[in-house]
Amino acid sequence: MPFVPVPTSSAADVVVIGAGVVGASCAFYAARAGLQVTVLDRGPVAGGTTGAGEGNLLVSDKLPGPELDLALRSARLWREIADEVGGFEYEPKGGVVVAASESALADLNETSAGQRAAGVEAVPVSGTTLREYEPHLAPDLRGGVYYPEDAQVQPMLAAAHLLADARAHGAQVFLGHEVSALLRDGERVVGVVTAARRHPAAAVVNAAGTWGRAVAALADVDLPVHPRRGFILVTEPLPRVVRHKVYAAEYVSNVASDDRHLQTSPVVEGTAAGPVLIGSSRERVGFDRTFSVPVLRTLAARAIRLFPVLAGVAVIRAYRGFRPYCPDHLPIVGPDPRAPGLLHACGHEGAGVGLAPVTGHLLVQVLAGIRPDIDLGPFRPERFA
Repeated sequence: MPFVPVPTSSAADVVVIGAGVVGASCAFYAARAGLQVTVLDRGPVAGGTTGAGEGNLLVSDKLPGPELDLALRSARLWREIADEVGGFEYEPKGGVVVAASESALADLNETSAGQRAAGVEAVPVSGTTLREYEPHLAPDLRGGVYYPEDAQVQPMLAAAHLLADARAHGAQVFLGHEVSALLRDGERVVGVVTAARRHPAAAVVNAAGTWGRAVAALADVDLPVHPRRGFILVTEPLPRVVRHKVYAAEYVSNVASDDRHLQTSPVVEGTAAGPVLIGSSRERVGFDRTFSVPVLRTLAARAIRLFPVLAGVAVIRAYRGFRPYCPDHLPIVGPDPRAPGLLHACGHEGAGVGLAPVTGHLLVQVLAGIRPDIDLGPFRPERFA
């Protein structure tokens, strides 16, 4: 639809496209840095991937390398935000990764040794000791590793509180405003267009999550961000049956897999409100939102394998969402040289909540002309070209 000129808003330093947790984090750090910030989203706060996630802040599922570097820094930033902002059920409860066989345990111990060398706290746990961490675990598990740095937030609350803080520091937030075009001055991106108005800006941040590819296409830039569907079961409220985030060792390999077909691995965790969350599944089926009863049954059965006590517990709902998947399983973070003025903060797959603070922090350093604390080379947008 052609753009019809209407009154133009005053120019901002940065427009952030996306009001999920990554976009909210970008706005949070930019507004606190004194920048004039505008946030736009075609839907509500956390209406996409953020609202369909578990709120995991994990280091346990990342191998040594660039993404683990981001995760370790982001874990520290989440602790700072929890102290300064709060209100979003931050739980530094730790994670327990378990193995059902001796071979899986050997692989897990090898992985955790490499993580320890990279700075992760990872404590080997024998099969006889596992139930000291989780009394309701199945008794025949061979062992595991405890990760005290793993944590959880309520992701929708986290995004909302980050945006509220950004507003308190002068940011403007427009919900229900879909970006239909980018303003250009030659090759340079100088703002965005919605049906209501133009929003000129010195820089534009693409934090549109799974829809980051569509936003990039407005600048004639191709980003290979694809949807990867996943389901979560939610039980009735319970006493604290599950103390930590608990998942099977094969979860890590499933996250790193390029397989298009369905993969499941048991992930079970309690919440501050009482319900237990059960995942996880991964499959590349485009934006197909169909509920799959066989997948839900598989998730339930695998959760009961870890925690037999759940066999008699009612599931009160299930939901699904789309992780923004990139072929190399690394997020896209930083300025795009193919479209000066456009920066990307998308493609985090299932780690978007955990990596949101460090993403916002690093992008604001770029906007301020400061050398980023972490090398953005592995995450550069043009690496796929």
